[in-house]
Amino acid sequence: MESLTIELIPDLEQGGFTARVPDIPAYGEGETEDEAILDLKEALIGFIEAFGVDEAMSRLNSPLTIREIPLNLLELNRA
Repeated sequence: MESLTIELIPDLEQGGFTARVPDIPAYGEGETEDEAILDLKEALIGFIEAFGVDEAMSRLNSPLTIREIPLNLLELNRA
């Protein structure tokens, strides 16, 4: 595997970012996206050292389809 899909989550209240790989309990945080990604890489190294690369690989589940749909959650709340 030469690439990995990650999620970057902005912290709207305090600033900065959290980076994570879905299904692997390893997170990175930083003031910038790049810092969060670097911190995530360190966390992944720690996970692999603790549990092994096979465990990390077995947790990777790539979504088959990601789609954006028109849906207003505020409207659903009124139903």
